[in-house]
Amino acid sequence: MTSAMQPTIISDTSCLILLDKIEQLDLLRKLFGEVVTTKIVATEFGEVLPEWIQIQDPDNKRNQLVLETSLDKGEASAIALAMEKEDCLLIIDELKGRKLARQLGLNITGIRSSD
Repeated sequence: MTSAMQPTIISDTSCLILLDKIEQLDLLRKLFGEVVTTKIVATEFGEVLPEWIQIQDPDNKRNQLVLETSLDKGEASAIALAMEKEDCLLIIDELKGRKLARQLGLNITGIRSSD
């Protein structure tokens, strides 16, 4: 029996901070199981991440550097990582980052509506 591959769920910093502030960070685990983020996002978050949040950095640092010209480092790293995944969902809230991610053809969602 084959099961469909679950998409990679990648989170930007704001999602983690917002859910942590209302003590609901575990909602991500309940919804998605495992979540991936980058070292930069983990540093911006500023707390120890739960074990179900994996740290993974983009292989293509050039994409990240280009994105950093118009976005903050956390958003840039999350989008750069999402660009490398075949099937992923990027959780991002900032309007500028959402627009850019959409232009790049990424699937996005967010915690708060900012469209």
